[in-house]
Amino acid sequence: MAAHDTHRGEPAGGPGVDTVVVGAGFAGLTAARRLAEAGQAVVVLEARDRVGGRTHTVESHGTAIDLGGQWIGPGQDRVAALVAELAPLGVDPTWPQPTTGDDVVDLGGTPRRVADAAGAFPEEDLVGYIELVAAFEEVCATVDTAAPWRTPEADALDAMTLDAWVRRCQPPEGARQLFEVGVQAVFAATSAQLSALHAAVYTRAGGGWANLTDTEGGAQQDRVTGGLEPLAERLAERVIGAGGRIELGQPVRRIDDTGDGVVVTCEEGRAVAAGRVVVALPPTLAGRLTYHPPLPGRRDQLTQRIPQGSVVKFHVIYDTPWWRHEGLSGVVVSPTGTIGVTFDGTPPEGTPGIITGFFEGPNATAAAEAGPAWRQRTVVDVLVAHLGAKAADNVGYLDLDWSDEPYTRGCYGAHLPPGAWTQFGPALAEPVGRIHFAGTETADRWGGYIDGAIRSGERVASEILGAPA
Repeated sequence: MAAHDTHRGEPAGGPGVDTVVVGAGFAGLTAARRLAEAGQAVVVLEARDRVGGRTHTVESHGTAIDLGGQWIGPGQDRVAALVAELAPLGVDPTWPQPTTGDDVVDLGGTPRRVADAAGAFPEEDLVGYIELVAAFEEVCATVDTAAPWRTPEADALDAMTLDAWVRRCQPPEGARQLFEVGVQAVFAATSAQLSALHAAVYTRAGGGWANLTDTEGGAQQDRVTGGLEPLAERLAERVIGAGGRIELGQPVRRIDDTGDGVVVTCEEGRAVAAGRVVVALPPTLAGRLTYHPPLPGRRDQLTQRIPQGSVVKFHVIYDTPWWRHEGLSGVVVSPTGTIGVTFDGTPPEGTPGIITGFFEGPNATAAAEAGPAWRQRTVVDVLVAHLGAKAADNVGYLDLDWSDEPYTRGCYGAHLPPGAWTQFGPALAEPVGRIHFAGTETADRWGGYIDGAIRSGERVASEILGAPA
């Protein structure tokens, strides 16, 4: 029996169901597990034919490759605990992201090999970057991650883009470009698309700028053995083991709140009655469902203003990690390039060799339009130019345009433009009648990450278990 088949329950429905969960990512599965373990009758309806949401692990060239979420790091306590709990017996649950070797930094079209990426930048730019980050961290320290609209100076911060805030600081151009690489790597959007308040809230929720952007000691420090989608599969098994049901291939289209219950209707007309419903979808997709009665205007106005980021994640596969023998780390940093950053994606066994990277923000949009053949040629050309001629001798290429995924429509997470937090922010996680909202974007810690998704599932389960019948 295929792994995914074990997640299918018998047809759901009937008045005996306490809660329907829409979406089988980490938020929905966490909520379902908590509710089922508390004795509720729970049904999870998932549009895809798999669980895991914005994680997706495939087998290629004898190894597991994450086309979606891939890393975890210090401070992400919820996902770390889940990894430790659900790791197969006798298997080390995580291993460190490889970092040994020289980085290659491209400044203005000239690649430079350096022991550390920071060493490639002129002192003026590096000092300017450090000062810019310090000023940004001062802003981050003032924000209220649980209620961003209550932040001192919230109106002023939310009235400008992050780009406007950066330019007001007047950093050297090289410092601004280096900061922008980090912005696009974190948000899959440009600083011109983000509210300064949103960027500050997100950064504080993740423990600071260095925590979000660093490898060692940061959010990219560790990888999960076997990939992250299998972790979601094991979590789904816990849901089923607690008595819950998970139905795949069931896109939800309509939610009716009848006052004393809800009716959740799927694309092909299947209806499930329950006491409450958890919508564990990216906010922009949650906004595309039909609700009766209609949701409050503030909630709908919010979902009109909370787009997903744009990213295409790629892996270039080689027989061996040949760059290591040449003293290279596999890291390429290009502040003005088509590809901002790459990593050594080789598994712990040492083969095959893999270089992992991203098209992000506007580069992702352009790369998506250009198509997979253009993306592969472009990626290999970039690697040849920066790592050497051996980069042309790849044995495979994989990528995934997350904006083209119908049940995601972008990654890594959603972001708010100017004005959205202060006008509509409370509606993001606020229940509406018997409808509750989960998802990583609703978390006040590690929003945008798997850890935040888990926290949001815990929160919404507590809401439901503490709510009146």
